[in-house]
Amino acid sequence: MMHLQTDSPDAPTMTWERLLTRRRYPDQPQLHVVTDAPPVRGAFVADYDRVVFSSAFRRLQRKTQVMPLPETDFVHTRLTHSLETASVGRSLGRLGGRLLLEETARLAQLLPHFDSDLGDIVAAACLAHDIGNPPFGHSGEDAISAYFRSPAAEPFVRVLNAAQRADLQQFEGNAAGFRILTHTYAAHSSGSAGLGLTYATLGAFTKYPRPSILDEAGSTRGTSEKKYGYFQTEAPRFQEVARELGLLPKPPGTDVGGFYHRHPLAFLVEAADDLCFRIIDFEDGLKLGLIPCETGLQLLRDLLGDAPGRRGSIEWRDWREELGYLRARLINRLVQQTARLFADRADDLLRGHSDEPLVQQLDCWPQLQHMHQLTMEHLYRSRPVLETEAAGFEVLAGLLDAFLHATFDPQASARSRRLLQLLPEQFRAIGPQEGTSAYEQIVLLTDYIGGLTDQNAMSLFRTIRGIELPKIF
Repeated sequence: MMHLQTDSPDAPTMTWERLLTRRRYPDQPQLHVVTDAPPVRGAFVADYDRVVFSSAFRRLQRKTQVMPLPETDFVHTRLTHSLETASVGRSLGRLGGRLLLEETARLAQLLPHFDSDLGDIVAAACLAHDIGNPPFGHSGEDAISAYFRSPAAEPFVRVLNAAQRADLQQFEGNAAGFRILTHTYAAHSSGSAGLGLTYATLGAFTKYPRPSILDEAGSTRGTSEKKYGYFQTEAPRFQEVARELGLLPKPPGTDVGGFYHRHPLAFLVEAADDLCFRIIDFEDGLKLGLIPCETGLQLLRDLLGDAPGRRGSIEWRDWREELGYLRARLINRLVQQTARLFADRADDLLRGHSDEPLVQQLDCWPQLQHMHQLTMEHLYRSRPVLETEAAGFEVLAGLLDAFLHATFDPQASARSRRLLQLLPEQFRAIGPQEGTSAYEQIVLLTDYIGGLTDQNAMSLFRTIRGIELPKIF
């Protein structure tokens, strides 16, 4: 049975009433009054819309999911992956919420729209889950991290404290995403809300509620600790989000380290992402001809438990259409099973007693892992992917090095002045004399370079290296 009582010293627990707050960050008024009838457009639906209309989300259409710079419409970009993940996340939230409503009478009395709220929160958080990813996919994160660990970056990072260096040397797209959602540039406005999302959606978005340097005293070595969720620039913001939502700190009784148990809905965001990238990246590998089609189709049939040789009543004349049919059936089945797992483990999640990804608890986890291994071998490690990722290391390191030298150039050379003039105003460092630290100046530059699309990054790199001149209109 799920606990809804207020926290007690003997059994600390998060409560759904606080976790599902409609308050907006930071301390913005509610846009509607909660009544017995669901609003036409609730606060969490508005969160989804705010992400959709943001420029950072729009740029995902030209950022790598798996195959960099795809020239075919068959494969996914970060944008289509995010939309599909949000669709799966909405189903997970609503199904899991409905199961809990049916099993917990008091929950139905306190939060009658619990199932739709869960669906809307998870969908909004899923939509934003990759919004902070740099160019060239996860290899872009590796490229930025590698640069800041290299001798070339030593003059810039030596003045930073350990936590600030860790932010850069272990660069994390999840932390960049939290910054996008909660940060407003001074050059844009006097506001400080970012996209102004609800605390509930920000909590569900944060899969890794910890800073880059981990306080080992509270560590459980769980999945929520394998990465970090916010930079030092956003530490006070995340602390505010955690307090508003009533997240449980690690170790118990203190929030000094900024290290917390997850918002329970972050497990559904993670599950939606896991299901989509494991199954749909595999589908992309088949469509690109990198994984043999019959091998892939049979693996999907086996996962569904279809009898050998049985194709159902439909005669498939195009294997790609059968692939889509099998993929849809599999995702539907796994959504049902994952929602059931979430409902069964809700009490443990509220108490911070569980930190294992939901999909790893599915009976078919070994088969999903096998599918992922095939994708790794045939798609992620294919020659075009490896070549483009290798180029991405050169591009991102080259851009970071050029703009960092320009920013910290004491002589303000002609080259530095021209490079700085290429920076949009919001990313230009103000300078220590006006209150901007070296760390904040570097973060501004990583904001700019991390926010570029794959094509923009390559084009800018070629231009500043003199490899390719811009077209003059």
